[in-house]
Formats: sequence, C-alpha cells, structure tokens
Amino acid sequence: MIKTDELRGIIAKNGLSQTDVARMIGITPKTFYEKMKNGVFGSDEIQIMIDELHMDDPMSIFFAHE
Repeated sequence: MIKTDELRGIIAKNGLSQTDVARMIGITPKTFYEKMKNGVFGSDEIQIMIDELHMDDPMSIFFAHE
C-alpha cells in the first residue's frame, strides 16, 4: 500500500502539483487522482516518480506495510 500523504508531501516539496506529476508519468490527472485514491501505481510510473522527485527512501512510501 502506498503512503499517499507522504507522496503528496514529496510532490509539494518539489514544487509540483499532482497534475504535473500525472503528466510526467504519462497519465491524465483524473487517472492520477484515482491511482492515489486506490494507492496503486504501475512499476514504470513508480520508477519515474522516484527518479523525477528525487526520493531518498522510496521503499517506505511505495511498499509500506500497513
């Protein structure tokens, strides 16, 4: 399960909006919001976010154990 609150924080820290990140990973903003709601992203999408958002500890966000 993805820690969506932490992901939102990283997006904001990078000065981006969720719409910016949606475009970055090649999906529509609506699809991005739906994926955030469900907490599910594809591995390619996750890799792009890790690279573009300069994440230090992506495992704790994308592979969180609840």
